[in-house]
Amino acid sequence: MRKMKVVVSSTGRELESTVDPRFGRCQYFIVVDTETMMFEAMPNTSIGAAHGAGIQAAQLVASWGVDVVLTGNVGPNAFTALSTAGVQVLTGASGTVRDAVEKFKLGGLSATGRPTVSGHSGLGRGMGRGRGGRRRT
Repeated sequence: MRKMKVVVSSTGRELESTVDPRFGRCQYFIVVDTETMMFEAMPNTSIGAAHGAGIQAAQLVASWGVDVVLTGNVGPNAFTALSTAGVQVLTGASGTVRDAVEKFKLGGLSATGRPTVSGHSGLGRGMGRGRGGRRRT
């Protein structure tokens, strides 16, 4: 594996901090060099945004020239912003930041090709228009 610069959404400032499952509203982004495991914690300045936190966070992370984002879940707009910037997005990360990076280095995380949004899957996109799935007679 070539040397890569990855970002992990985190609840804290250390490699032993827990991966934050929320990308756009995580507390910190931990930027990690996969070869040396040297890291830098960056506060998520988008966390307090009323709207568009995911897009703002994606633009911030992309501006750092990272190769990959490791997170639990990412919304569709943030996913698109990151992908457009050439940043690979891997979801399903858990445990500590160190665990997530090590799992990534071993090939244990894979790209989904689409965003995964916990609790929002399919809302407003189906034929039911949110009025229930069964017709009552």
